[in-house]
Amino acid sequence: MAISSEPPQTVRRGIEVSGIVQGVGFRPYIYRLATERKLAGRISNTAAGVIVEVEGRVEVVDDFLARLPLEAPPLARITGIAVRDLPCDHDSGFRIVASEVGAERRVLISPDVAICDDCLRELMEPTDRRYLYPFINCTNCGPRFTIVRDIPYDRARTSMNVFPMCAACQAEYDDPLNRRFHAQPNACWECGPQVELQDNAGQRIEAADPIAEAAACLHDGAIVAVKGLGGFHLACDATNSAVVERLRERKRRVEKPFAVMVPDVATAEQFCELDSDSRTLLLRPERPIVLLPRKMPNAIAESVAPGNRYLGLFLPYTPLHHLLFAAGRFTALVMTSGNLSEEPIAIDNQEALQRLRGLSDYFLLHNREILLRSDDSVVRMVSGRARQLRRSRGYVPVPVFLHREVPPILAVGGELKNAMCITKGNHAFLSQHIGDLENLESYRFFEAVVAHMRRILEIQPRIIAYDLHPDYFSTRWALAQTGADLVGVQHHHAHIASCMAENHLEGRVIGFALDGTGYGTDGHIWGGEVLVADYCDFERMAHFNYVPMPGGAAAIREPWRMAVSFLTQHFGRSFLHLDIPFIRQLDGQRTTALLRMVERGVNSPLTSSCGRLFDAVAALIGIRQEVNYEGQAAIELEMAMPDGEDNSSYPLALVSEGDGSAIDSKLLFEAIIGDLRDGVAVGVISRKFHNGLVEVFTQLAMQLRERSALNRVCLSGGTFQNVYLLKRLQSRLAANGLEVFTHSEVPAGDGGLSLGQALVAAHRLP
Repeated sequence: MAISSEPPQTVRRGIEVSGIVQGVGFRPYIYRLATERKLAGRISNTAAGVIVEVEGRVEVVDDFLARLPLEAPPLARITGIAVRDLPCDHDSGFRIVASEVGAERRVLISPDVAICDDCLRELMEPTDRRYLYPFINCTNCGPRFTIVRDIPYDRARTSMNVFPMCAACQAEYDDPLNRRFHAQPNACWECGPQVELQDNAGQRIEAADPIAEAAACLHDGAIVAVKGLGGFHLACDATNSAVVERLRERKRRVEKPFAVMVPDVATAEQFCELDSDSRTLLLRPERPIVLLPRKMPNAIAESVAPGNRYLGLFLPYTPLHHLLFAAGRFTALVMTSGNLSEEPIAIDNQEALQRLRGLSDYFLLHNREILLRSDDSVVRMVSGRARQLRRSRGYVPVPVFLHREVPPILAVGGELKNAMCITKGNHAFLSQHIGDLENLESYRFFEAVVAHMRRILEIQPRIIAYDLHPDYFSTRWALAQTGADLVGVQHHHAHIASCMAENHLEGRVIGFALDGTGYGTDGHIWGGEVLVADYCDFERMAHFNYVPMPGGAAAIREPWRMAVSFLTQHFGRSFLHLDIPFIRQLDGQRTTALLRMVERGVNSPLTSSCGRLFDAVAALIGIRQEVNYEGQAAIELEMAMPDGEDNSSYPLALVSEGDGSAIDSKLLFEAIIGDLRDGVAVGVISRKFHNGLVEVFTQLAMQLRERSALNRVCLSGGTFQNVYLLKRLQSRLAANGLEVFTHSEVPAGDGGLSLGQALVAAHRLP
């Protein structure tokens, strides 16, 4: 009931709005909504969101409340609206007041997003005062997360604080009816950041238009380091094979695909097959890299993505990108992370000049500081849903919304494709992609991300969750911390919990956790796991039979070792007499040494990994004996499948083992060897292998449903980035009446691992 002496028709209500409501034009939106209805009151930012007070006739206030969530700005994401009655204050109008500080921080920061259509029109309009200005932005677009030091999100707490606004920009910033009201990066030619071009010796190149000069360098076959939103790109002409090869050599990236930026969707359609979902995904404000089926032939150099039927395309998302394409009239530019392979992306000008000097011929720099590096996100459409492969710029720090509140937890992820997670209430905040923690630079980046996320969320975690592998950098970091309870979480349990969390599941599920490497509770390397799990615990119900990994990590880099290991496991040394190309091409001396290693158990850890099975099959049928990046053999094995339908499959046997089953691959290898002898095409063998996996997993799921009465199946782990396997298994399980849950918001691979760690830890509170 309103506490008021006013007539009943006049009320005042306080409204607390939480979510992504700062830096996205929310206050001017509320101002317009209130003033159009002649309501009195106020609005202010707080560390928890925004606080609104409105006063007026009860029916008008009710209309205001009804319209509030329906017409919010495009970048706003409202997660909660709390309304309470207040005494009437007799305001004469509606005001926007200064931000409040000191409250508990519950505000959600908007991610960095692409330039909006309004700003793009102004950018290319010769009569506009921001014509060709490479840092044009408004409340609907531009940098956010990567320029934020602290919250509430105000200019003083961003890297724009060193650029005092000119009178014209300040007037826009202060006008609640202007599109740039409180747009924190607001700037123009007079008062904002500027661009310059330097050579790789750090000498400034005098040019009236540095962007046009950089475009000319690209046309001449140069490699240019371009400073963007979350770091530097290394750019070159994607249609020039010679410069693409030169970039590969300098970057030490032998075959891993490069991302390609194209000017528009029409150009993307020249290079790739697009459906309506893919077009929509390319144009989303996040502007992710989208994996798309490659048209052949096309003008993009084959060396951009050798041996791959897909290209990773994305559209310009900064004004500078648009100006570069306009100046050079390029159809496609390689835009790959500004780093040596496996190092973090460079963000600082001096850091870039030092680290990228040997990679780049020129540097297109600007003087707006990037406070936190953030790589481009990578997604693909599968079964009508956008699936995250790398969750970073554009999506971070939007949280995963949980089905219940959990305590403050810091989960540190794994070793590869690392991303950490902090929970607060019913929000799980995953960091941007950090990468593989295998060098000092990546480890420092990991520490910086942890510190930054804890600061902006104002979290002191009660629990730190970590992977059980004792040699992971993230695990070592976690075990060195004090002041919090430590909870170790088995790798594949975390994968299934991650899938459960983003699908808001409780209770037990059947879980297929398929990947390359995860430390098992028995000390062996797991990776082909069938679990019955909830958040608290899991039972291992089935797994691939253990085989040795001869040479340990060397077996990951050289898949032929895994092929020899599987053949030895099933046939002993007699496999050496098989009349198939793989055997004929083996190096006798290396093979003999490998066999001794396996037989004596020297540096040959046991693994049940599905990823290693993919490697073995790829090597055996002649696709890949050595790899240059993680998962290459499995990717190329999938790429080898021909188009069309064929349901034939190889057999895999289920062998009773205690209370569960082991998946024995001997029949599989016998069948593959038979087809190799008969000259069956590699693509046909690949499809029969994939189909065999689908059949055995479907059989296992149905057996477990019968035993446990569980009907929900979660699919997780990096192997499910294989589109054919994911789609076919999902379809087969659903056809048999099982309810199937997969990943969309977070990666199925290790980039989503920390979410599962956090939820398991939350359920294991001491």
